[in-house]
Amino acid sequence: MIVSNAALKVVYEDNHCIAVVKPHGLLVQGDATGDLCLMDQVKAYLKEKYNKPGDVFLGLVHRLDRPVSGIVIFGKTSKGAARLSEQFRNHTVEKMYRAVVEGCPEEKEGNVVLWLKKNEATNHVTAFKKETVGALRAELHYRVLSSDGKRSEVEVIPKTGRPHQIRVSMQHLGCPIIGDKKYGAKTAFDGNIALVATGLSFNKVVGEERVNIQ
Repeated sequence: MIVSNAALKVVYEDNHCIAVVKPHGLLVQGDATGDLCLMDQVKAYLKEKYNKPGDVFLGLVHRLDRPVSGIVIFGKTSKGAARLSEQFRNHTVEKMYRAVVEGCPEEKEGNVVLWLKKNEATNHVTAFKKETVGALRAELHYRVLSSDGKRSEVEVIPKTGRPHQIRVSMQHLGCPIIGDKKYGAKTAFDGNIALVATGLSFNKVVGEERVNIQ
């Protein structure tokens, strides 16, 4: 497979990891569709940049939904992948998102705590207001940055990493993300949703230095 790197935007790279910007509509990891994915692009970039023979190692440590854009980080080494994965599991990675939503939340800033249960067959998440069997606790903080009443730009900082957490939480506030018809949006967004992962903060794989990517 020939993969063009012309459009690949690298925002951070060191010996153990690389962070890039995923466009809307692109898979992070390949699936049964056989569609081009971000991992293919990053592997091709590394192979060309470092003139690597054979297969290039690239460790997947987290994902973004296909209709979402923003920063994704990968491990370039097995040590990098393992230590970054551990940070994600321990919730020491801080993530920041921006969303454009329909309407405006009643409270301009606050926390949303829900219990979420995913149907794997339909890829749909149901939210519950209290602890429910089979559902996982999800928490995030949001802040309205601007609004004209019909649409609002919202900053979101997840405290947990649950599937579709931001999307379901915005629906719960009565303000679905533009384009997110799965969770109640009435406005289209070219088949994608108006949600971007804009910031990532983590500890370097080697040493104690904190890396902040925007």
